[in-house]
Amino acid sequence: MADIFELFKKIGSEKKEPAGAPTHLIVGLGNPGSEYIRTRHNAGFIAADHIARRCAAECTRVRFHSMNASVEIGGHRVLLMKPQTFMNQSGQAVGEAAAFYKIPPENIIVLVDDIYLPPGRMRIRAGGTDGGHNGLKDIIYHLGADTFPRIRIGVGEKKQGDLVSWVLGKLGDADLEQMAPCFAACYEAAALIMDGKPEEAMGRFNGMKPAPSQKTQAEYDT
Repeated sequence: MADIFELFKKIGSEKKEPAGAPTHLIVGLGNPGSEYIRTRHNAGFIAADHIARRCAAECTRVRFHSMNASVEIGGHRVLLMKPQTFMNQSGQAVGEAAAFYKIPPENIIVLVDDIYLPPGRMRIRAGGTDGGHNGLKDIIYHLGADTFPRIRIGVGEKKQGDLVSWVLGKLGDADLEQMAPCFAACYEAAALIMDGKPEEAMGRFNGMKPAPSQKTQAEYDT
């Protein structure tokens, strides 16, 4: 009998997913696999995991060539995605989910690394070109549009070696400390964008400065 009560207690405490189909996608870009954990190119994965934790969720469900979770942010039903197709083919996962749920590009928010911004800075754009980023390029190709909002997360400009080695290099502890507020701000920025307030999101977060954080390094293992 005690076991039955414990089972009912567990079922009652489980977080229920939002009802109904998602109206928005939030997509964190990165590369799957333990060898890519904490790399600069995985800043989007880290940001997506921060949003998931804020929603008391985890991106553990496998669908649309991605690890994903259904969450609710500011009254919006959202499919939070981490494509598992590797960076250069990110559009396959995004395109499949967008087509299945009939989600327009304007309702797709992409979290992506930016090598032209220092760690801890972010830049929000309502749309535009890929800026030389292969993940964005593939998403534009699969959607047939570049009108999706993106939150660009600064990972620092290349200091040495070739570009591939730089973006696949590991973020240092000091970098992650500076970037933590930026990762946390992605939730609020995405909420404003979904509310139809991209200009407010830009005004609040495009000029944010790096700040120290008390986050543990384990929170960046993605």
